[in-house]
Amino acid sequence: MPRRVLEGKVVSDKMDKTVTVLVERRFMHPKYKKYIKRSAKYAAHDENNSVKEGEIIQIIECAPISKRKSWTVVKEGAAAPTKLEKKEAKKTAPKKAAAPKTEAKAKKKAPAKKAAEKTEAKTTAKKTAAKKTTKKETKK
Repeated sequence: MPRRVLEGKVVSDKMDKTVTVLVERRFMHPKYKKYIKRSAKYAAHDENNSVKEGEIIQIIECAPISKRKSWTVVKEGAAAPTKLEKKEAKKTAPKKAAAPKTEAKAKKKAPAKKAAEKTEAKTTAKKTAAKKTTKKETKK
């Protein structure tokens, strides 16, 4: 049977060769169809005490090491950022300022204004033509 690999944030590294990892998962509620967050804490074995609090790591299932420790920290080299890391980076990243409008965008909007002006001109022309016909009919 394949071993499960979970991803989470290190909450505590105060124990010797053990870290506590908080793993969050999201799932859709079967009745209400809303996404719900659930979290669980796992004690994971860290042989060299190399993982520090606040890091995002992966843990893998292993044979029980102690009463509540049956996970091991996976060493990641220069791996691509994980989903949780991207999420954390997005929260801490500064917000971008609104970009100034370029000339290309202004040119794209100009035809729409001209079209609106043309339709207004047509409607005013129709109204004036209708007024002229009503004046002619009243003179007769």
